[in-house]
Amino acid sequence: MNIYDLNKLSLLDYPGKVSSIIFLSGCNMNCSYCYNSDLKVKSNGRISEEELFEFLKSRIGKIDGVVITGGEPTINNDLPEFIKKIKDLGFLVKLDTNGTNPKMIEYLIQNSLVDYIAMDIKNDPLKYKMVTNTNNNIDDILLSVELIKNSRIEHEFRTTVFNIHELDDLISIAKLVSPSRYFLQDFKMNDKVFDKNLFSKDSKILEEYVIMCNKYTQTNLRKK
Repeated sequence: MNIYDLNKLSLLDYPGKVSSIIFLSGCNMNCSYCYNSDLKVKSNGRISEEELFEFLKSRIGKIDGVVITGGEPTINNDLPEFIKKIKDLGFLVKLDTNGTNPKMIEYLIQNSLVDYIAMDIKNDPLKYKMVTNTNNNIDDILLSVELIKNSRIEHEFRTTVFNIHELDDLISIAKLVSPSRYFLQDFKMNDKVFDKNLFSKDSKILEEYVIMCNKYTQTNLRKK
């Protein structure tokens, strides 16, 4: 497993839980807004599994769970075995995913290997490439949404909103993910974002988007 980085303590990334965050390298999208573009290439990793699990053992009883993010974790065939080792230590597991690998998501759900899933919906399905700059199979995205919605585990869907998004795009997503929780995330520029022409929406516009999306599913604004 290519473990690129580790955030040892987070009070925000796993709702209601104290967690550590594992960043895996490698991704199958080229999202223009990506905050973690250095994770795009699947590297050898900067932290060994041995180091990681020694750390996690030292956190038993001190944290509730582990967030696995990236990059895109589900491109790793050995993800189930990796998660099982984490759960064997008694931790809850939250998975962040772009939904491009529904077979992996289904396997993890069916085998009780995840306790919370957060899936990024990049845009209206008809406009996905405008954000991802890749030819991902939209049917896979839609299947992942249904698998997650119909699972009995905690989950959320979220969209990072920047200048290309229009209200109709977000309403389309809200309808797609209903009745699940949906978060609009405010875009913030950093030095890792490779498209420097992007910019965030005005805060009042974002608040209006939340109000409109709330007509279709429970929607909130999450600021970065």
